Amino acid sequence: MSLDPTLRPAVPADAEALAALAARTFQETFGADNRPEDMADYIQRAYSVRRLSEELCATDQRIFVAEHDHALVAFAQLRLGPPPSCVTSPTPIELQRLYLDRPWHGRGLAQRLMARSLAEARALGAGSIWLGVWEHNTKATAFYRRQGFVTVGVHQFVLGEDHQQDLVMVKVPA
Repeated sequence: MSLDPTLRPAVPADAEALAALAARTFQETFGADNRPEDMADYIQRAYSVRRLSEELCATDQRIFVAEHDHALVAFAQLRLGPPPSCVTSPTPIELQRLYLDRPWHGRGLAQRLMARSLAEARALGAGSIWLGVWEHNTKATAFYRRQGFVTVGVHQFVLGEDHQQDLVMVKVPA
């Protein structure tokens, strides 16, 4: 048994395990603060095996997983595409998701996934990396600030029928 999870690019065969991890971590993080029907709607649309299979094969996505004892315990996802208008830095790339199973919080895994994401962003030629984080997710916002991200604006995030506000944060990968 290894002590630290192994980081690796996700592959199509990871779709089922990745969908389960994504749904579980999203529910754990946001379930207590949102309506169950909004959570169920979002999870069904965003984290189905079919949806994750498509994202794993998409050329505009890069997904990295952390694996421990043959189980996925965390993942990060980069997405190429147009940023919100408040992101004015050159050639930005989005850190769309960075989720960890709760037992791995506070153990340095988020920092490892962030470093891997920043390295991949640099390799793709990104001049900056941006993300959206729910304005009420103070733990994640504090983590991103410690990683050098700064808030540059806000954008809307739709969770079921609930329209929420995300902070848009940007970092120039060193």
